[in-house]
Amino acid sequence: MKKSFTRTGRGLDGVSAFLRVAERRSFRAAAADLGVSPSAVSQAVKALEARVGVALVSRSTRSVGLTEAGQRFIERAKPAMENLDAAFEAARSLGERPSGLLRITAPRSVIAPVLEPALPEFCAAYPEIGIEIVADSGFVDIVSEGFDAGIRLGELVHADMIGARLTPPFRYCVVGAPSYFARHGRPLTPADLGAHRALRYRLQSSGALYRWEFVENGREVEIDVPGPLTLNDETLLPSLALKGLGLAYLAEPLVRGHVRRGALETVLDAFCPESPGLFLYYPGRAQSLPKLKVFVEHMMRQRPSLEAHMSL
Repeated sequence: MKKSFTRTGRGLDGVSAFLRVAERRSFRAAAADLGVSPSAVSQAVKALEARVGVALVSRSTRSVGLTEAGQRFIERAKPAMENLDAAFEAARSLGERPSGLLRITAPRSVIAPVLEPALPEFCAAYPEIGIEIVADSGFVDIVSEGFDAGIRLGELVHADMIGARLTPPFRYCVVGAPSYFARHGRPLTPADLGAHRALRYRLQSSGALYRWEFVENGREVEIDVPGPLTLNDETLLPSLALKGLGLAYLAEPLVRGHVRRGALETVLDAFCPESPGLFLYYPGRAQSLPKLKVFVEHMMRQRPSLEAHMSL
């Protein structure tokens, strides 16, 4: 049976081989246990002795024993190797059952409508998985930042990531309260926004002000609209727009209910672009982790309810 001889790394192969020889008092029996040849075990032990600088094993034609140095070495090395074996098993267990900490990054505006409804059932089904959600609307390098997965707009997901669609495509919109339009009038083209008051949004990750995006004559344009208020929490924008404090640029599903009730009105609809929708994304190498695999499967089962919500 191949055990720690092959899994502990090149620098520890001699230690594993030596411990097995000391236990079995035989190079041949140790080799059979480790699934390698007796000569390989002998070479590994000799290499260890060369690194230590002293003989650890006393060999004869009929038996194998330990030198005093070998006995001292095994007293320290055996508990250490047992702890190392336990560490390997603990790490390997994360690859066998859904457990551990699952770290997810998502925009603050997405957490309540997309993640929050899915969490109770998931947490009940997988009590050994802990979940940490970090709200950030900017692009996050989930690999360097130590996240397992992220939720972002499709256009923000890099090509080297695996993306799983969560919602249908949707449009952006510019909204304002009827009281705002009564005081300031309505912009007819994106260029008119220079004379209006925007509720501005500052990206948390970069600190840059978000520039409103439009499509005009087949060309993409970005406009830095002036305004009296700047926030780094996009979830506050709808409520401030409802109070008539300025125009807001938002994903249409976030304000659809307010628009249908007449509390908000849209402008510049012909110029507003469409987003591919929200995607759950993660590195390809991470998809084999059980904790992530079951989370992705769970979120995919939520798609029908998300699509129904987006179409309300």
